[in-house]
Amino acid sequence: MAPRGGQSYGFPIYCAAWLPLAHILKSDPPAADADADVDADASPSSPPAPMAALGGGGGEGRSGVPNKLVVAALEPAAAAGEEAALSSEAVVEVRTGEEVPYRMAVHPRGDGVLCAFPNGCRLYRWESQEGDEPRNLALEPDHEALAELTNAGLQLAVSFSGEGSILATGGEDGHLRVFKWPVLESVLTEDDTKTSIKDLSFSSDEKFLAVNRSSGPCRVWDLLSTEAVANLPREAGEIFGFCRFSNKTDNSNILFITAMQGDYGKIISWNTSSWTRVGSKKITREAISAFAVSPDGALLAIGTIEGTVIVLGSKDMRTLTTVKKAHLGIITTLAFSQDSRTLLSTSFDSTARVTSVGSPKSNGTSVWPMLLVIILAILVYYCMQHKEELLAMLPRL
Repeated sequence: MAPRGGQSYGFPIYCAAWLPLAHILKSDPPAADADADVDADASPSSPPAPMAALGGGGGEGRSGVPNKLVVAALEPAAAAGEEAALSSEAVVEVRTGEEVPYRMAVHPRGDGVLCAFPNGCRLYRWESQEGDEPRNLALEPDHEALAELTNAGLQLAVSFSGEGSILATGGEDGHLRVFKWPVLESVLTEDDTKTSIKDLSFSSDEKFLAVNRSSGPCRVWDLLSTEAVANLPREAGEIFGFCRFSNKTDNSNILFITAMQGDYGKIISWNTSSWTRVGSKKITREAISAFAVSPDGALLAIGTIEGTVIVLGSKDMRTLTTVKKAHLGIITTLAFSQDSRTLLSTSFDSTARVTSVGSPKSNGTSVWPMLLVIILAILVYYCMQHKEELLAMLPRL
């Protein structure tokens, strides 16, 4: 049974991502001149509903739970006060045989979906893209696209840069690989057989790559010089988890890192010029299992092993929304939509949940203090204008 607001898909979900539909769906070619008058009178079609790709399954063996990729569309809320949800009907479904997709990276310009399996990676390309109808979507494996990664073993972190020109993968065996996309020309490689790679993140300008390993500091690479420019140290008792670059209002970057320290899960922020800590806050007493930063940089989100989702403002790390038992199992993935207003979360409990978060303006002023000032001003004006009447209403001594 899915928690309220969640949709169950019948298989443990390990990875998920929103799709860049503007780069996937292809518009129909312009109509012929003879049809120009008819087209001019036709009303424009509404944009397609947002869609998400989900990956997971029962793994190897005969569990009876299939391994697959599913693409589902977002359905609007059925009634006021209810959350929107992903459709239970798949737009696309691809069985992956005995291999379960553990990690996923969707190319931001529509080149396909990269999946990390236990033995290596495979790229699935969008096919049958003519027309702007979602029903025309299909995913087909491209067995020749990732020859260098086909037998590379399990990659625990896979990511494309914001413009999609660089691909980075981090292996369970500690091997870091960075390639130019789509030619797969090597940019950077690092072997460390003593640690595995937990997470990695590109800066928005594609200049830096942050890499967290199972132990040690967070290492930041300059992708232009291919040199390590910083090793961000842990404080006593800290164990680093996830890392994400985020844009600030002045177009500079800030780096967020999650960490467990004793019984607390915390978020640490780092200046990307001096590479010094600029903030740190304990958020939860549950272990952090997923982390995301909104595209507009205004929000952070963490998921926990107890199924809790917490959304925070990135500026002050103040908690804005907490959803206890959003899932009945470990949260495996968090992903903000392109407009930063919707948060997708998935879990081993086979559910995907959509939470409306309403991103605050990262470079504006909150409306509530302004409304309070206006109300106070009106009250003061009223009191000044009706001072004698108000005094007359007071009891006389």
